[in-house]
Amino acid sequence: MTPGFPDWLHADQALARILELCPELPEQTLHLVQDARCLDRTRAVTADVLALVDHPPWDNSAMDGFAVHAADVGDASEASPVVLPIAQDIPAGSFPTGPLARGTAARVMTGAPVPAGSTGVIRVEHTDGGSGDLVTITQTSDAERNIRSRGEDLSPGDCIVTAGAPVTPAVVGCLAMQGIDRVTVRRRPRIAVLANGDELADFDGIEEVRAGRKIMNSNSHALAAQLRAAGAEPVDLGIAADTSESVREALERATDCDGVISTAGVSVGDHDQVKRALDESGFQRAFWRVRIRPGSPMTFGTLEGRPFWGLPGNPVSAMVTFELFIRPAIRKMAGHSRLNRTRIRARAAHDIRSPDDLTHYYRVRLSRLDDGSIEAALTGAQGSGILTSMVQAQGLAVVPVGVTTIPAGEYVEVILLDDSLV
Repeated sequence: MTPGFPDWLHADQALARILELCPELPEQTLHLVQDARCLDRTRAVTADVLALVDHPPWDNSAMDGFAVHAADVGDASEASPVVLPIAQDIPAGSFPTGPLARGTAARVMTGAPVPAGSTGVIRVEHTDGGSGDLVTITQTSDAERNIRSRGEDLSPGDCIVTAGAPVTPAVVGCLAMQGIDRVTVRRRPRIAVLANGDELADFDGIEEVRAGRKIMNSNSHALAAQLRAAGAEPVDLGIAADTSESVREALERATDCDGVISTAGVSVGDHDQVKRALDESGFQRAFWRVRIRPGSPMTFGTLEGRPFWGLPGNPVSAMVTFELFIRPAIRKMAGHSRLNRTRIRARAAHDIRSPDDLTHYYRVRLSRLDDGSIEAALTGAQGSGILTSMVQAQGLAVVPVGVTTIPAGEYVEVILLDDSLV
């Protein structure tokens, strides 16, 4: 154990220690076109990106219609229309021949520059569409509207995206709009995933599972999916047998990875070989347990300078501890400024009873009530082996240590598993 750090940490202490030992990864510059598949909201920019030019580059029309001086159309109406000569015709891609002369109108298309002096663009629906060199205007609500000013979206020096923010589709669009074809981000973390146990089989051993002699390895595949969703690249190390030699051999295949996740084999049982293999490999332990359920027997430290997470073997425990302690670390390594999931307050749909010894995380479904508040209902049985409870879960209800009941109708803190729900 690292001096100065207790062996059984509270969740916030454990996460702080993990983040301290998970440095940001090196930068890489990606091309908006050539590397388009690599650019998504799981990538974060490393520095503020500033606009280079005005957008729009000129005052332009938001409508197909006629640019006018408001004073020239007065109170035009169906009963008392105003007729103006069409002095200019400006399709998209063209430019005005000069300022708009008083007492005239200019036909403009959406996006086309408007002549200097124009106060608004009368949409074509409020005219007769223009007949010959004249236009009849029958409504003037647009006389001072529908002109988009130069630089109203971006001007040189404006910040398009701040350091640590994700590269969303809108960010890509704004970069392209500015002619910026490259963006610098953090490298995507490569995280190895190792399952442990003689009782496990993968897809190539499915007949053993169907015969009742093995258990299917679900943890590696669920964790790989969580890693991809968090923006990391999973590397499958397979299943290690219940010997320290097998575990060490598997860990040696992760030398080119940025971190390792191992499931099962991290408790103190005689047959838990991961701990022994780690000790033999020079593992620097930060802590061995966390005061939570599910997921208390979780270890973290560094192995050859890289973060190593030893997760429990129960599938719910593995997925919950990933959300609490690995996803934030992955986002830090990838350069994100926002590391944690959104937390909300929701009303308990029924009593939520909990032992008071640890902080408990219960899987819940969420629904919006008529008054606009959000209600949280347990997904059913909460055993750490009931993986279907995670299939149904939209959030994790947090019941702190010392609390035995959240009464129905009272508020409970919920960690969202899908930030798009708010």
